[in-house]
Order: sequence, then C-alpha cells, then structure tokens
Amino acid sequence: MIKSIFDSYGTPVLLTIFMVLILLESRFQLRKRVQSRWKRMFINFIISIPAFALLRFIFIPAMIWLAIKNQTWQIGLTYLFDAPAMVKSIIVFLLLDYSNYLWHILLHKLPVLWRFHLVHHTDLDLDITTAFRFHFGEMIGSVFFRGVAIIITGASPLMVLIYEIVFEAATQFHHSNTKLPFRLEKILNYLIVTPRMHGIHHSMIKKEADSNYSIIFSFWDRIHKTVRLNIHQSEIVTGVSSYADEKELTIGKLFKLPFTSIRKWKKAERIPDDNYNQMKN
Repeated sequence: MIKSIFDSYGTPVLLTIFMVLILLESRFQLRKRVQSRWKRMFINFIISIPAFALLRFIFIPAMIWLAIKNQTWQIGLTYLFDAPAMVKSIIVFLLLDYSNYLWHILLHKLPVLWRFHLVHHTDLDLDITTAFRFHFGEMIGSVFFRGVAIIITGASPLMVLIYEIVFEAATQFHHSNTKLPFRLEKILNYLIVTPRMHGIHHSMIKKEADSNYSIIFSFWDRIHKTVRLNIHQSEIVTGVSSYADEKELTIGKLFKLPFTSIRKWKKAERIPDDNYNQMKN
C-alpha cells in the first residue's frame, strides 16, 4: 500500500509541488532574504535526511501497521457510529489535522519537545526548504502522538496515507516564500494556512511565534483564538531571537542543539505599520 500509493502517487505529487513552489518563490518573493539561499538549502536538506529516512522507513510503516491492526481491534470514533464511508473519511481527515494542531502547540509549550522543534525555528529565512528542516528527534516523538490519534479516530490505512500526502503538501506550501496576490491569499486563508499566515508563526517575537499553529486548515487557530494575522511581512524578522547568530547554525551544531542547554527566548519588539492592509477577518 505504501509503495502503490505514497511512493507511486504521493512522492511525484510532492516533488512537483516542490518544483513549482521553488520556482514561484524565486520569481515572486514574499519576504526579503537575509542569507544565501543555496547555503541554507544545503544545510536544510542535510538536516532533513535522517528525518526523511525515519518518515519513509519507520514512521509511515508504523502508522499503516497500527491502522491495519486497529481494523481488527475496532477502537476509535469511526467504530462508534454508522455513516457512509465518505462521511467517516472526512471526519477522520479533519480530526487528524486537529490532532496535529494540538501536537504543534505541545512542541512549543513542553520544554522537552521545544528543544527539538527549536531546530526548525532557528532558520533565519523562511522558504520551502524550511519545510524539511526538522530534527529527527522531533520525528520520533511525533510517532507516538500521531499513533494515538490514529487509534482515537479509527483512521483507515488509506486515510492515514492520504492525510500524510496532503499534510506534506500543505507544509511545503505554507513555508514557501511565495508572494500570492493579497486578495487571493486572504480568501484562501479562510480555509487553509497560507505563506503570510505561517510567516508570522516564524517571527522572532515570541507572542507571534506562539500563534498560527494550524497545519492544513486555518480554522483551528480561529476556533481556539490562537490566530494572528495583522503583521506586515516586511516587519517580520525570522528565527529565534536567542539563536540569531548564523555562525551558530551549522549542520553539526543544529544536530547537537536539542542535547545542549537551551537558551531562553530574548525579548524582541517592532514598530507596527499602521498603513498595512491587515488580513484580519
């Protein structure tokens, strides 16, 4: 199933999305870069190799195995009521996305998880390559949380794979440095997470980084009042204020970062741009 769906269909789709977005963000840049694009691309892809290996050879197989086993155990929400398969699939998809919203909050709030997620946020620029900059330790932790989500929802193996493909596509999209027409992005943002919305989440100002946790659907942040959309992209300084020195963000130091003493987030402020056509709803 993994080979016939994820490898045969999902991987080509994700590679195509990557190529399209990397071309779009090259031509239509949303935020001004502060680092060498190619140097960052190299660093981010090297950091991603262990995480990608875990994803393909351990994480996805483990999730599929668990979903298959659960078809025998019949534990979870979808086994508690009768409804058409499509209705159950939509409910499962929404709940899996909601569980990842909660997981993202835990990554920021629990110190033991933040030290791994910190590697992702220390990127001093934000573009599609940041979507791959995850420490392998964070991937290991997510296996247990998302495994529980699969059991609770009663997700089928097919829905686990479909959600994973859409999840990866959405992550690429909202991390990209692509400048969409403002009105189009505002419309899209009623439903999904967009580059401007997620750009705020990567701000050096902590109260802004502690917002916009959604992955695919943006309404989880609206429901829980963790949404923040009134920041001009030109005002955003990307990264973590206590790790703003590019010399400290080498491949070796990023791999070791979660196992070192983690610095407190330094206070950072900005002067708001009152003339910005705010993306409030």
